[in-house]
Amino acid sequence: MGYDIIGDVHGQAGKLRALLARLGYANQEGVMRHPERMAIFVGDFIDRGPHQLEVLDIVRPMVEEGSALATMGNHEFNAIAWYLRDPDQDDEYLRPRKGEVGEKNRHQHAAFLAEIEHKPDLHADIIDWFLSLPLWLDLPELRVIHACWHPEFMAELESHLKPGRLLDEDMMVKASRKGTREYHLVETLLKGIEVELPPGCSFKDKSGHTRREARTRWWNEAAKTYRLAALVSPESEPQLPDTDIPEDARIGYAGDKPVFVGHYWMTGEPEILSSTVACVDYSAGKGGPLVAYRWSGEQELTSSQFVLSH
Repeated sequence: MGYDIIGDVHGQAGKLRALLARLGYANQEGVMRHPERMAIFVGDFIDRGPHQLEVLDIVRPMVEEGSALATMGNHEFNAIAWYLRDPDQDDEYLRPRKGEVGEKNRHQHAAFLAEIEHKPDLHADIIDWFLSLPLWLDLPELRVIHACWHPEFMAELESHLKPGRLLDEDMMVKASRKGTREYHLVETLLKGIEVELPPGCSFKDKSGHTRREARTRWWNEAAKTYRLAALVSPESEPQLPDTDIPEDARIGYAGDKPVFVGHYWMTGEPEILSSTVACVDYSAGKGGPLVAYRWSGEQELTSSQFVLSH
């Protein structure tokens, strides 16, 4: 079977419909289907865009009726943590709602909350569905995870997950506690490897915020310095030192089958990250196209297989 791996949708229902149409999916009794292929979503269905519930109305039936698979994104994880009460703090939640941190968290989640907060039964049902999304897929032909394929972390985490590589509420509590091992493991899989920059070094991110940590090109074991490994804009690269990053920040990917990720807000013409790694997130939530990789059995990926919503 061929697979169409679809990037972070972020509430962009119009782009999702356009992309599915370009890929040859059609509505059959309320479910978008392809006669010969299956879609795989890399997560981050919600937040930012104008049509949160409409996206889920498209994606969820596809997953439940077998025309798509999906993994959890960090925004689904955050939505679950926002919803679940903190068992150790009265009147607080796993993702804090109070104070300055709470205001920031609400702002990030505002588009989804605007559509769901006044529908408590539906909100609960969607959170249950988010909890049914696996942290990663390891199929016979290919692999999918939201941000970072880290075999060591995945092996350590798997025995603590429900069958199907699912989080339960107990693991949600542990993975929401900064400083715990569970937090570090899940954070890395859903957000990527992050390194602290050397003293005095910083850069401006795409939102104009000053950052002193950077996500890395974890898939590229040859990217040994901060300048080569850090995922920053080309304008920011000269600000980074040409000194070596920590060994554990460049795990590489030497897998025997392709791996697909989202998360990284890529821009420009879609291109593969390596012959076996591709990112399908090209900033659909910030004005970019929704992107899919049309995989048809090739073990060496090629940039010609990307399909855009526009």
